[in-house]
Amino acid sequence: MKTTNEKFSLKDHLFNQQKVEMIANAIFEASKLKKINFDKANFIKDILNEFPKLELKDRIICIAENFKKYFTKSKLNYQESVELLLKSLPPELDPTKTDDDFGDFIYAPYSEFVVRNGLEEINLDFSLNTLYEITKRFSAEDSIRYFINQFPKQTLKKLFIWSKDKNYHVRRLCSEGTRPRLPWSQKIILNYKEPISILNNLYFDKTRFVTRSVANHLNDISKLDSEFVLETLKNWSEQNKKNKKQTSEELEFITKHSLRTLVKEGHKPTLKYLGIDYNTKITFEKFTFTKKVKLNNYLEFSFDITSLKNSDLVIDYIIYFQNKSGKLNSKKVFKLKSLKLEKNKKIKIEKKHLMKAEMTTRTLYKGEHKLLIQINGEIKKEISFDLV
Repeated sequence: MKTTNEKFSLKDHLFNQQKVEMIANAIFEASKLKKINFDKANFIKDILNEFPKLELKDRIICIAENFKKYFTKSKLNYQESVELLLKSLPPELDPTKTDDDFGDFIYAPYSEFVVRNGLEEINLDFSLNTLYEITKRFSAEDSIRYFINQFPKQTLKKLFIWSKDKNYHVRRLCSEGTRPRLPWSQKIILNYKEPISILNNLYFDKTRFVTRSVANHLNDISKLDSEFVLETLKNWSEQNKKNKKQTSEELEFITKHSLRTLVKEGHKPTLKYLGIDYNTKITFEKFTFTKKVKLNNYLEFSFDITSLKNSDLVIDYIIYFQNKSGKLNSKKVFKLKSLKLEKNKKIKIEKKHLMKAEMTTRTLYKGEHKLLIQINGEIKKEISFDLV
């Protein structure tokens, strides 16, 4: 039994004995229907023997490699192996849902198997159509990127067709798989402007799972070409005024989510596009903060602002973190508050930020750090504090 002090393990949660036995049993049942001899017991044994020394991604690879090993023992070629895998898949994810239906990570090795064994021209259509089926159970967004790099023209043509598919998981794959900076995934050697025809089919999607991906895709591009993103959003807005394919609320969500990085950076053309005045007319006073913060304790700060006119305000704070060598060269912008402030109205802003010692994204080091308060892209306050 797991104790309360035992650290949560994502890899053990996603890839464990129960999950391995689940897919092994499904493959075994499918193999009986096809009269194929599949050594289920040793397949499970070999994988579980490897798991303790493997991290999450390596567990995906381990399962995919054992697919190859045991399908070869069963004298199956690539296409026969895939047909067996597809036969073993569960039903498609619930088509009535509209968001956050990621499926089960245990099916990630199925796509990995396709990449490792079917990334060749002779099997191109067959492999792409296989990913089409798998992504309805668990997203093939990482695997499709290998095909984009190897066969860009053919794969993008297929994704353009899929962007009009009735299954929203397939439509999401078309945006997510072509993102310039998809986290923890294979990099794609592709001009970021090429998939725009695909996004043009998706910005008016009725499923938030898809439109969020479109917005994340544009946010990726914004780090490369802010003008292109703003122009794209302007075009969509103009088109939507005529065709009314998307609701104004959802288009507003896409716009704000696409521009979130540029807003945090105080990018003036973006603020102007959103109707945010970057020449703020406010008073900033009564700033207080914690001068010395212990690890695993909170940096606390507060301040009062009064607007001298009716204003839309976007308030962020920036922390410059000290690295191992004592340099303040790593910064992170954090969202604080967005609000409408009436003329001569005063509001108090308060925040507690946990300076957690162990984070997945960075390690904290003792010493001087910096805190900056940014309002509508303009730095209003900059101070130093010590992490002790």
